[in-house]
Amino acid sequence: MAAAAEKGVVLLDFWVSPFGQRCRIALAEKGVEYEYKEENLSDKSPLLLKMNPVHKKIPVLIHHGKPICESLIIVQYIEEVWSHNPLLPSNPYERAKARFWADFVDKKVAECGTRLWKLKGEAQEEAKKDMIEILKLLEGELGDKKYFGGEKTFGFVDVALAPFTAWFYTYETCGKFSIENECPKLAAWAKRCKERKTVSESLHDPHKVYEYVGKLKKKYGVE
Repeated sequence: MAAAAEKGVVLLDFWVSPFGQRCRIALAEKGVEYEYKEENLSDKSPLLLKMNPVHKKIPVLIHHGKPICESLIIVQYIEEVWSHNPLLPSNPYERAKARFWADFVDKKVAECGTRLWKLKGEAQEEAKKDMIEILKLLEGELGDKKYFGGEKTFGFVDVALAPFTAWFYTYETCGKFSIENECPKLAAWAKRCKERKTVSESLHDPHKVYEYVGKLKKKYGVE
């Protein structure tokens, strides 16, 4: 297994991870061929532990035997190494703004989404309010554009957020709200993303994600 990582591009990942899916989408947008290795997170491979000894987490991109960790850092690495079909704008200010919103997604969406399915009662209601506020802020940044990257560019922020669209059904079902009602422009953006082959082939059916979360709820005793 270690020998396979010595050449070419390898992605250590887990099927439902929105962070790993970012990397898959970015590689697909760039047309980069790579070897996908599914990890068992309850029994992590020696290769994963060797390549990410600090966090011991997926995703890890291995390029010519060298590991790159943390999903947004991986996406930026992909952008720099394969510079065609750019995901980041050429203007420094616009590039900084894209990084800001991708970082916002990183810090807010997954954490709030986890609270939505893990908590109950008032705490869950608070998580729902927080999620709606987060999504409304993102919708404000999207505005009337086709993508966060602009009318023609599926960009860095789109790559960062698109995987969470497969979790929208879970968030809505657990929180008992409708993203389409609360954030119609963001819901329309999510549908446009799923029409892209690079996205649709990298994500899983939202109902499968919900089933997976159901298993997590049993595991953590939060049914």
